[in-house]
Amino acid sequence: MARKKKAAPQPTAEAILALVEESLDEDKADDVKVVPLAGKSDIADFMVVASGTSSRRLDSITEHLIERLKAAGVKGSHAEGRRSGEWVLVDAGDVIVHLFRPESREHYAIEKLWETEFVNGASQEAVPA
Repeated sequence: MARKKKAAPQPTAEAILALVEESLDEDKADDVKVVPLAGKSDIADFMVVASGTSSRRLDSITEHLIERLKAAGVKGSHAEGRRSGEWVLVDAGDVIVHLFRPESREHYAIEKLWETEFVNGASQEAVPA
């Protein structure tokens, strides 16, 4: 009877983040920001926001990132929004990556949503730890 091969463990959130940052740096993504989400949200431990100068550039950055994530054993990595060419979301499990064209990034200002904490329904500026 053949033994089942054990699947490699999923990389840690920190390892995935390091891989994402390295990939974005290699592909010359612009204005890369990391937003820690641990303790603020259950969707992921980190959110990364970056820009690309054109739809083609975003697609290239996305393609390379997905290839690297899969090669590293990050299960379920996939991208949404590639057809729009304005905003691509890459789901890497514990790390969510948002890739924008500069105009769309300015319009949505997604990283600013996480700079404010809400207490009893009222917004208050986040206090650095």
